Amino acid sequence: MIKVGDKVKFLNDVGGGTVTRYVGKNMVNVENEDGFEVPYPVSMLINVDDPALNKKDKTAEKESVKKEEKPPVEAEKTTGEIIPGKNSPDFYFCIVPADSKNPLAGDIDLFLMNDSNFTVLYHFAHFINGEYKTVKHGTVHPNTEEELETIGLNDLSDLPEYCFQLIYFRKEEKSWHPAISKKFKLNPVKFYKEKSFHSNEFFEENAMIFQISENVLNTELDKLTEDDFRKVVKAKEKIAPEPKPVKTQHSETVEVDLHIHELVDNANGLSNKEILDIQVEKVEREMRSAIESRAKRIVFIHGVGQGVLKQEMAKLLKSKFSKYVYQDASFKEYGYGATMVILRRK
Repeated sequence: MIKVGDKVKFLNDVGGGTVTRYVGKNMVNVENEDGFEVPYPVSMLINVDDPALNKKDKTAEKESVKKEEKPPVEAEKTTGEIIPGKNSPDFYFCIVPADSKNPLAGDIDLFLMNDSNFTVLYHFAHFINGEYKTVKHGTVHPNTEEELETIGLNDLSDLPEYCFQLIYFRKEEKSWHPAISKKFKLNPVKFYKEKSFHSNEFFEENAMIFQISENVLNTELDKLTEDDFRKVVKAKEKIAPEPKPVKTQHSETVEVDLHIHELVDNANGLSNKEILDIQVEKVEREMRSAIESRAKRIVFIHGVGQGVLKQEMAKLLKSKFSKYVYQDASFKEYGYGATMVILRRK
């Protein structure tokens, strides 16, 4: 059994180092002599600290390799399948819990789904503290999936930004396809909610599915300059001014996600104060809207962090909405990072 702190060597590669942490069920980070951390499968490591265990692991590995080399059928399964009509580059990031009704009760597997007739070369990495750390890279054949890693409850407190780089191609092509780069910043709150996971065409279990490949409509919109976009919006407003919203009876809870990536398209270059101002302004705007629509409750999802946003939100509620009671939202639904404001009683 490989443990954190063990000195290890790579089975099929030169070098080794010290195990610093587990990054999945069967994957650990190994710090080499240069101080760099390298993700490596546990099954491909030799424990230097325990010679007896080494011999056992080496024997097991050799037997495992021999077993894998024997059946040629395994190689045939990885070649994928060409399906008529699957000519669009559709690639998805899939999050599949062992139990979607209680996602945090077991492991959660992350997959790259290639739902197309293309062959995909992929690079999957974590973006943490300004650095990209490679987790896995390789090839995904047409209409197959690739398991990327496994996470659990302890990983949700510090989720990285998940990053993909994809190059896709077919044996015979009439055009050259540009590489795809995509990042996903997931809100840990989603993992606490059963409704975040849906039935899908890829897995028997309910899952969260995110598209990696660009949407054709979005790609065309990106070609418009910001000035062009403003002209179109102004012209549309002159032709058909937006009607004033009709007050509607709203009996359910309103949810507002205050994470900055949910509020702006690109937060790069924004200072902490600018981000905080945007979030607090959003709170005030949504409060007034919820009150006007006669909602019963409104939940602001702010995350845990350093608690700065939560404090500023409390100041705003006390100064401008003092007649409304607020409290921590349900831990079962939102964890520690949400505040609920009661707008009216039953």
